[in-house]
Amino acid sequence: MRRCQILLLIILFSIHLNIFAASITVEMRTNLGNIVLELYPDKAPKTVENFLEYVENGFYKNTIFHRVIAGFMIQGGGFDQALNQKPTRPPIRNEAANDLKNETGTIAMARTSDPHSASAQFFINVANNRFLDFKAPSQSGYGYAVFGKVVSGMEVVNKIAATPTGPAGPFPSDVPKNKVIIEDIVKLPSSENGNTQ
Repeated sequence: MRRCQILLLIILFSIHLNIFAASITVEMRTNLGNIVLELYPDKAPKTVENFLEYVENGFYKNTIFHRVIAGFMIQGGGFDQALNQKPTRPPIRNEAANDLKNETGTIAMARTSDPHSASAQFFINVANNRFLDFKAPSQSGYGYAVFGKVVSGMEVVNKIAATPTGPAGPFPSDVPKNKVIIEDIVKLPSSENGNTQ
């Protein structure tokens, strides 16, 4: 009887671990194509939770990629199509000290010079930007928190990165001349997780 109980506990614990370890994927639907991202709640739990809350509230619908720098990154998630900044929830604590690197295809949180100022904006790296990685818990060393990676649609990311840019709205440069619209970001059902690569 005791062995059966122990075996049952081991099975239940294994199931719990598998559920927790299951990857989370979201699809970013843009006017240039779709991008599927795998998120890492085990490495950046608060960042992923924050991002998914914005996703589930429809915050990113009809926002734009407002800052695009070829060979560096594409940034979006904070401005509407008229280049008005959207109001956000309070910022979150920086989770860049999670061993994830700002490598090509990773998604990270954008922020101001304050390390703990990230809210809704994010960027996708189109190069290995290791100078953005965590180095020390100081203002200059915190880095930018990676919380996922592109698993499908990197050609769309590269197409966005190659779009011509210039000044617009409050920005002196780097704004796509033809709007790159994030039509929506949706969380994919768990049955689709793991089948997106």
